[in-house]
Amino acid sequence: MEEIKSDQTVKEQPKKKSGFRKFLRWFVFIVLLTGAVAFWWKYYFVFGEGVKSGELNYVVKKGYLWKTWEGKMIQRGNKEMMASNEFVFSVKSDSIAHILEQNSGKCFDLHYKEFLGVAPWRGNTKFIVDRVDKIKELSDCGVR
Repeated sequence: MEEIKSDQTVKEQPKKKSGFRKFLRWFVFIVLLTGAVAFWWKYYFVFGEGVKSGELNYVVKKGYLWKTWEGKMIQRGNKEMMASNEFVFSVKSDSIAHILEQNSGKCFDLHYKEFLGVAPWRGNTKFIVDRVDKIKELSDCGVR
C-alpha cells in the first residue's frame, strides 16, 4: 500500500446541504406567496364596478380604530313596484364625502367598485364609492 506523504493534503468534500432544509425553505416561500396572493385577491381585486342612482339618505364618518366614511342611498322603485332598495356604501376619500355632505337630500349618480372582502381601513362595506357622476334635484330623481 502506498503511504500518504505528510506534505500531501487530503481535500475534504464540502458538506452537502440538508434536503429537508431546502424543502422547508421552498415550503415557507410558497406558503407566504400563496398568502400574499390570497390577501390581494380578497381585499384589492375589483370584482365589479358600476353606477347606482338614488336619493342620499346619509353619509357619516365613524369607526373605532379607522374612521371611514359610510353612507346609504335610497334607490326608488317604479310606479308598479313601490319597493325601494337601499345601497349601503363606503366612501374612498374625504373630498367625495364632503361633496355628498354639502348636497345632502339630493339625488346622485355614484360610481362604485365592489371588492370581495371588507377591509377595515377602507370601510365597512364591499362597495366603495370613488366618484360622483351627477348631482340632481329630487324632482329629477324619478318616482316620488
